[in-house]
Parts: sequence; C-alpha cells; structure tokens
Amino acid sequence: MPHKFYHGRTGRVWNVTKRAVGVELNKQVGNRIMRKRIHAEAKAQGKIISTKRQPEGPKPGFMVGGAILETVTPIPYDVVNDLKGGY
Repeated sequence: MPHKFYHGRTGRVWNVTKRAVGVELNKQVGNRIMRKRIHAEAKAQGKIISTKRQPEGPKPGFMVGGAILETVTPIPYDVVNDLKGGY
C-alpha cells in the first residue's frame, strides 16, 4: 500500500512507544469503510518522553466555607400536662 495514501489523513492515537505512534484511521475499501491501525515513525525532536504510567497523585486541598451556627434551646418538659394525658 503506498504511503502517500495516508498523507493528510486525520486519525486517533491509540498507542505510544518510544520510537513510533500507533494511529487509527478510516480507509475506504470498495463500498465499505474499514478501520486501519498503523504505526507511524515519531520524528526525532530531541525530547525525552517517559512511557511509564504516572500515578494520579493526591487531590489538591481546598477550604470549606463556614456554616452558620444556630443555637437551639430544648422545649421545657411539662409534668402536669403529661400526667393529664394531654399533648
């Protein structure tokens, strides 16, 4: 398959290695469209990348807003009304 077929095509990266990038793209074959996975050479730019997985790390801290405090007093217990059976 000629390499010029893939020039200018839009694809989705599905794999990254030290020297190449795996790209997934669509190719028309007859009357259907097939998903092709190819490895394209990564051009040397002098950058060193790490292919190891990096842990997510701790979540950043934040301040909790102050809640409004409400003083609650108990309802007095009425002994006389309780003995009569009333509410």
